[in-house]
Amino acid sequence: MRGIVCNQPKEFTFRSDMKAPTVSDGEVLVQIKRVGICGTDLHAYMGNQPFFQYPRVLGHELAGEVAEIGNGVNHIKKGDRVAIIPYLHCGSCDACEAGKTNCCESIQVLGVHTDGGMCEQLVVPVEHVIQTNHLTLDHAALMEPLAIGAHAVNRAEIKPGEKVLVVGAGPIGLGVVAFAKQKGAEVTVLDLSEERLAFCKKWAGVQHTLCTSKPTEAELKATIGKMPSIVFDATGNAHSMTQAFDYVGFGGKLIYVGLVKQDLSFNDPDFHKKELTLLGSRNATVKDFEDVAHLLASKNYHMDEYITHTCELDEVIETFESWLKPESNVIKAMVHV
Repeated sequence: MRGIVCNQPKEFTFRSDMKAPTVSDGEVLVQIKRVGICGTDLHAYMGNQPFFQYPRVLGHELAGEVAEIGNGVNHIKKGDRVAIIPYLHCGSCDACEAGKTNCCESIQVLGVHTDGGMCEQLVVPVEHVIQTNHLTLDHAALMEPLAIGAHAVNRAEIKPGEKVLVVGAGPIGLGVVAFAKQKGAEVTVLDLSEERLAFCKKWAGVQHTLCTSKPTEAELKATIGKMPSIVFDATGNAHSMTQAFDYVGFGGKLIYVGLVKQDLSFNDPDFHKKELTLLGSRNATVKDFEDVAHLLASKNYHMDEYITHTCELDEVIETFESWLKPESNVIKAMVHV
């Protein structure tokens, strides 16, 4: 079996001798066809990803076709096109019993805690595949990053008409934008890239954009009308995440969608006087994937435009670093297996 292993930071190895997986009861063997590349993969390659150990096969934004099914599998059949839910949870810890499988105490995320799908075949429990025969392979692979945005928006409990600021116009931020708009929010996006902000306007129809490293209160009020009541930071950048406290209006919420491998600090008197709510948003649940399915079915967004870069599996090593460069203007890169 062919695949790519990240041996250590900035070092990939292409292998053609990987052991093919075997199927047990309640599992399915997926022939991987698409692997989306996200910030987690980029951070892991650069050595900046929390909860990570090397060597590791990356890849958790996955779509493919079912090649084999184990005993006890009934609702999925051989040949089905599927997306993979990459968050393998225990089902018995306090978080799982509370329905918060996305933050299981012993979670194993494909491509992070355990080997992922940047290879030809992968075995997963049947509960972690979603039949997507109605979607293209490309669109099926986009379900996971969009589900991250759906989960963050569900955490925020947005009300129609609320002023929402999304910091970071990458693929995760775009997912947040899409679902925030679906909830009826008035959305503004902050980013340093004019190209990404232009894409936000074209792809998601956002009402306002700000291209600056740190907008002042006056700039925010002039653009939005007042300080936003909800701010999402989807940058995965410590400096941005710290500054985001300054953007939230009194009584508002700040939701961290990205994460960094370091401590963050904030001014407690300012946090207290505003009575802010700080929320973390990790991974996604089955419900979030269902929300994505509804979004994709609505056809309100041109998902083909969301994928800006592609390559074949045997081209990853020579191509990957170029996707790290800001001038490449990557929204979503997709590997064809």
